[in-house]
Amino acid sequence: MPWTHIRLELARTEEHPDGSNAHGYDLVAPLDETGHLVEDKWRTDKKKARVHRFWEGEADEVGQLILTRHRTWAFSYAPGEDDDEPIFHLETHKLKPGEYITISEEGEPMPFRVVASKALSD
Repeated sequence: MPWTHIRLELARTEEHPDGSNAHGYDLVAPLDETGHLVEDKWRTDKKKARVHRFWEGEADEVGQLILTRHRTWAFSYAPGEDDDEPIFHLETHKLKPGEYITISEEGEPMPFRVVASKALSD
């Protein structure tokens, strides 16, 4: 169960009908061989689960992958819940190239496509 670097890019939206490689996330998380998040491995070293948000026209943000008190996954950039970006059903989605996930951007669900996934050495 290696830690994995995952790149997510904005998928097709009304504003970006072809998607956008200038809007997305670089994430490091523990995945199993099927591409699913491994919560037990995440719990052993939560600080390793980092996220880098890049968004054209905005400053980059660096944060962590967290499990909220409501048992939902989110990206968090500062203490407290105000800035958390919930990830819909991350516990059941595969993080493999070609797959899609939904992340809440300022309260709006946005589709993202997994464009790359590479195992890191522990």
